Amino acid sequence: MTDLLAKFDGLIAEHAGLLTAGVRDPFGIVMEKVLSPTEAIIKGQHTILLGTYNYMGMTFDPDVIAAGETALRDFGAGTTGSRVLNGTYQTHKECEEALKDFYAMDHAMVFSTGYQANLGMVSTLAGKNEFVILDADSHASIYDGCAMGNADIVRFRHNSAEDLEKRLRRLPPEAGKLVVLEGVYSMLGDIAPLKDLCAIAKAHDATVLVDEAHGMGFFGEHGRGVYEAAGVADQVDFVVGTFSKSVGTVGGFCVSNHPKFEILRLVCRPYTFTASLPPAVVACAATSIRKLMHSHNKRQHLWENTRLLHGGLKARGFRLATETPESAIVSVLMPDQETTVRMWSALIEMGVYVNMSRPPATPAGVFLLRCSICAEHRADQIETVLARFADAAAATGLFRAAA
Repeated sequence: MTDLLAKFDGLIAEHAGLLTAGVRDPFGIVMEKVLSPTEAIIKGQHTILLGTYNYMGMTFDPDVIAAGETALRDFGAGTTGSRVLNGTYQTHKECEEALKDFYAMDHAMVFSTGYQANLGMVSTLAGKNEFVILDADSHASIYDGCAMGNADIVRFRHNSAEDLEKRLRRLPPEAGKLVVLEGVYSMLGDIAPLKDLCAIAKAHDATVLVDEAHGMGFFGEHGRGVYEAAGVADQVDFVVGTFSKSVGTVGGFCVSNHPKFEILRLVCRPYTFTASLPPAVVACAATSIRKLMHSHNKRQHLWENTRLLHGGLKARGFRLATETPESAIVSVLMPDQETTVRMWSALIEMGVYVNMSRPPATPAGVFLLRCSICAEHRADQIETVLARFADAAAATGLFRAAA
């Protein structure tokens, strides 16, 4: 019998080599106890969390937890069905109403994950003889949505308005076109020039979808995302997002003003053929979303924390993916995979958890340690993180390796 997993032998050997070198598995971290949005116990050690995407710290909000507890008692542990069968409870409708209010949109649709939201929307909106035009650095869920659908796929250089213009100009003017953008790109933490990109897309009669997974909650006057901050709300047709970042739970969504939006509930396969979220989860999400509408102080504190970490790392000689803090993701560039692993390992042993990222999750040849900041981080925690980054760099010889 042919071993269908043989194609992964190289990766298996690489992973085994990593573990035999004596470092902890960067992709097998177990949180034994979560103490707060910024602290946990990992392998018996008190650890500062700097890699959870818990941007607004809503996971332990008392109102959010209370809403989940009430829904768990009133509706039970799960729905055991899809949204189009028995899986729509009052809590799901309330969550969609909260999204419509938050985004000031006419329609909202909740998916079971953010991944499925992109998978469903991208594969459904553009079909045969139509085009999806996407940034080359798009998230895996967007690429997978392209693979699931029947549209022709066109990539443009990351954040390049000029290349987007060139690609669109080559397409048949009468063809259906979906331009897919992200407000914040999760690996490098850079933001898209949405003002330029949306203007070009609309000049070529394209539909625009923006993924605000990493922008919701703290970009824009109302926290709607980078598209709001860029002033292009009137040029964005669909906004996709997730509950697993700023909202603090799990799930995905799409909001829109398109008058035919509701038909998507019957034709979008990752929505129609998936069990719906447990009622406690969407009750938590609805409460969190409504609180985020009034979280101006939290937004301000998140940006203060981001500037403190970004500036502190830069002052200590670390190379960062962005010259200035563009989002709540601060990515520290590493010279190679070995150094990345050793730095990550040193930090976790010192009680700091960050994300280790490498290709294919990152662009080719890019290795980094990715930090995601929380509004609940205290200044003293960030100062501790900065000190431990410096200690880890000294212990691993990072600056000698990068020279």
